[in-house]
Amino acid sequence: MLSKRTLWRVRAAVSVAAVVSLLAAAPASASQLITRGAGRAHLAVNAKGEALITYRQDGRTQHVLAWGAINARPPTSGVPQVRFKLDYSGGWHTYRTNYWQTFRNACRRYTGPPLAFFVTACDAPDGSHWALQSWQVQLPDLGFTPWLWQQRAWELHISHWTGAVPKLEAWTDWVYSGRFHQVFGRYSYEGRPVYGFGTTRVGGPTDGYGRLIYVDTYNSRYGPGWRRENSFVAHNPTGIWCYGFFPFDASRYPHPKSVTGRAMRGPGNGQKYRLSANGPGAAPDVSIVVAGLHDFNPGNQADVDYERQQNAVLDSIIGPDKLCRQH
Repeated sequence: MLSKRTLWRVRAAVSVAAVVSLLAAAPASASQLITRGAGRAHLAVNAKGEALITYRQDGRTQHVLAWGAINARPPTSGVPQVRFKLDYSGGWHTYRTNYWQTFRNACRRYTGPPLAFFVTACDAPDGSHWALQSWQVQLPDLGFTPWLWQQRAWELHISHWTGAVPKLEAWTDWVYSGRFHQVFGRYSYEGRPVYGFGTTRVGGPTDGYGRLIYVDTYNSRYGPGWRRENSFVAHNPTGIWCYGFFPFDASRYPHPKSVTGRAMRGPGNGQKYRLSANGPGAAPDVSIVVAGLHDFNPGNQADVDYERQQNAVLDSIIGPDKLCRQH
C-alpha cells in the first residue's frame, strides 16, 4: 500500500510529465499536418511523385502541393526526419504557374492496408500509397469538454509510404499492488522503435522523430463516450510507453476558467481505451482500441493470474527501458 506522501509524488511526477495537449502541441510535432478545420478534402497524385490536396476552408477552395517525402527514417541523431515540402499556392510559388489547374491526376485504386481516421487514399503509378486522414488531435486532457476552437478542430494529415504501416501495440494491467489501472505498450515502424531525442518541460517532442501517443478513455468518470485522458511520448531508445490512471490536479493542465485552485480529476480509467499516434516521418497515423479492466480484487485468483501474466508481457518487451518497470 502506498503512503499518502508517496502517492502524491507519483501523481505530481506523472502530471508534470504528461501536460502536453496544448502547451506542447504544434505543427512541428506532426510533420504530416496540412491544416485544421478543412472540409470536402480531395487527393490527386501525379507520376512525378507529387500530391495535390484540395479542400474547402472558410468558404474558399484551397489547393496544396506536397512532395519530397516517403516512409520514415529510423531515429538518427543529427539527421532530420523526412518531411514533406508544401506549397499552399497550389504550385504557383514552385512553378510560377497555376499548376493545380494542369495537374495530371494518375491516382489508382488504393491497395494498402486499412487506415484509421480514413478520408481518402490512392496508389501512385510507382505503387506507393498516398492517404489523407483526419482526427481531433488537440482535445483537452482529463476529459474536459473543449472550450477553444483549436481543441475541437479536426486536423487533416497527409502520408506517403510503401509496405506496412507503423505498429502501435497496447496491453492493460494494474500497478502499485493493483491500486491503479495502467495501459502500456510500444510503438514501432518496420520493426524498429519510434522515439525522439528530447522533450519539453511538459513532455512534448522537440524534434521530428518524437511522436505523441494520445489515450482516449470510453465511459469513464468523465462522462459517457470517448474523452481525451492524456498524451505522452514513447521512450528513447525502446519505443516503450506506459501510462497509469491516477487522480491528477487539473490546475497543472490547460483547463477552462471554471477550474480554480487545486482541482483533482480522475482517475480516468474506462471500459476501453483508444491509443492514437501520428506516423513517423511520412508514414500514416495509427490507432488501436483495447478493453479496459475492472478494479483489481486480490482475492480473485483470475485477477491475480492476469496481473502476473501482464507483468510477464511487460518484462518481455521492456529491454533497457527504465521508466516502465513498475508492477
